[in-house]
Amino acid sequence: MPLDTLDFRLVNDWQRAFPLASRPYAELAHRLDISEAEVISRLYRLAEGGTVSRIGAVFRPHTLGWSTLAAVSVAPARIESVAQAISAYSEVNHNYEREHDFNLWFVATAPTRERVAAVLGEIGKLAGGPALDLPMLEDFHIDLGFDLGSDKEKRAKGGKPNAGTRHRPHLDPIRRPHEAETAPLESDDYALAAALEGGITLTPRPYATLATRLGWREDAVLTRLSRLIDLGVIRRFGVVVRHRELGYHANAMVVWDVPDAEINVVGHALAAQTAVTLCYRRPRRPPHWRYNLFSMLHGQDRGAVLEELARLRGELGLEHIACQPLFSHRRFKQCGARYSALAKVA
Repeated sequence: MPLDTLDFRLVNDWQRAFPLASRPYAELAHRLDISEAEVISRLYRLAEGGTVSRIGAVFRPHTLGWSTLAAVSVAPARIESVAQAISAYSEVNHNYEREHDFNLWFVATAPTRERVAAVLGEIGKLAGGPALDLPMLEDFHIDLGFDLGSDKEKRAKGGKPNAGTRHRPHLDPIRRPHEAETAPLESDDYALAAALEGGITLTPRPYATLATRLGWREDAVLTRLSRLIDLGVIRRFGVVVRHRELGYHANAMVVWDVPDAEINVVGHALAAQTAVTLCYRRPRRPPHWRYNLFSMLHGQDRGAVLEELARLRGELGLEHIACQPLFSHRRFKQCGARYSALAKVA
C-alpha cells in the first residue's frame, strides 16, 4: 500500500529502538509533530492493511528454546495440502514455497531441540521425505530491520528503487553465536516472551496492558524488556513490517557454498551491504545440501534482485563462490515465534 511521509517514518524509523516508556506512541507523536491519537490510528490502519505485522520483540535464535530453518521436497500437486499441514503446527512461524527441489521452507521453534526434531520428523512423513534441518550456527547480520530510506530517496528523485543501497554504514556490534545463550534467563523472561507473541497493543499505555495480562507492574515490564535487550536476548524491539505489502514483491534466499576458510570474511562482507537483510551460517547436509551461508535479498521485482546479486558478486569478489537464489513463490505463514510453551516449561 502507498505510504505518505508520516506512514513511511512510522514503519521505517521505529523498526528498532521503539520507546520503552509509559506512553510510547506519545513519544513518536512528539517526534512527528502530530497527536498520539493519530499515531495510533495510522499504525492501526497499517496493521489492518498488512504492512505492519506487529510491534514487538525479535528474539535471538536459541536463547528461548531451540529453533531451526527446515525444508522439505514435495510434489507440486501436493504443495498446498502439505503447506497447510505444516502451517497448522504452532511451532512453525514462517512457511514459504521457494523455487528449488526443496520447495517448502519453514522455521520451527520449540522449548527443546528434541521437540523441534520430533516436529521435523512428523513433517517429513507428511511430505514423503526427510526434512533438511539447518539450525543457525553463526549470525553475521540477522533481523536488524529493513531500511526503506534509500528507496524513498530514489522515488523522490524519480528514480527506480533497487534491492538496496551499497553499504550499511552503521552496523550493530556483531555478537558471537552463543553470547546470549549464557544469559541468566529467569521464568519471568519466558512469561514476558509468551505475552509478547502478538506484539504490544495499539493503546496509549501498551506496557501497562501487558503488565495487567502478566499480573506485574508496568515498571517491571519496562525494566525486564530493557534487560533482555541489553543481554542480546531481544535482537530488536520495534515495528515489524511485511516486505511484500511495502512493494518488495520479490525476495530470494541466496545460498552460498563458501569454502570453510573464507566463511567469516564472506559473511562479514555480505553483512555490510544494506541490500542484505539477513546473513548467517548454517550446516551443510551432504549429499542433499551443499550450501553453508544464507543471505536474503528483497526487491520490487525479480530483475532487481538478480541485478543486486550480480553486483554483490562482482564488487565483493565472490564470482568464484557458487551460489543459488531461491526465490519465494508463495507465503503460507508469517508470524512471530510462539513462546507460550516455553513459558510453561520454564
